[in-house]
Amino acid sequence: MSIGIVHAFGGFAVPDLTAARRFYTETLGLEVTDDPMGLLRLRLPGGAEVIVYPKPDHAPAVFTILNFVVEDIDAAVAGLTARGVTFERYEGMGQDAAGISRGGDPKIAWFTDPAGNILSVLQNAADAERGAAG
Repeated sequence: MSIGIVHAFGGFAVPDLTAARRFYTETLGLEVTDDPMGLLRLRLPGGAEVIVYPKPDHAPAVFTILNFVVEDIDAAVAGLTARGVTFERYEGMGQDAAGISRGGDPKIAWFTDPAGNILSVLQNAADAERGAAG
């Protein structure tokens, strides 16, 4: 039975919208727009939206809030590192020198936004095969 949902979106907090806008636009290359309610809207690849709202006493979550699937994790990590991103290290994850965990599927590397929110880039085996074939 449908309850009439026509659209859905996620959201997360940051203490500084200016720093968030700069990071998500310049570092990650996402489309970021202003919302009339004083929020930011991130347009994610594939068409989904996420709102980013200001919260001065923000405390970052201890889990990954956004995952970005990439065709080539080595290129993505190298590109983000060149833009000043530092990759997180987690004990037991078997990360290489670049910060990529290659122990399973997907290959994954974690980093944070300026507010300390945890993000990741990841590459599934199926995506890598599609990229190699295309």
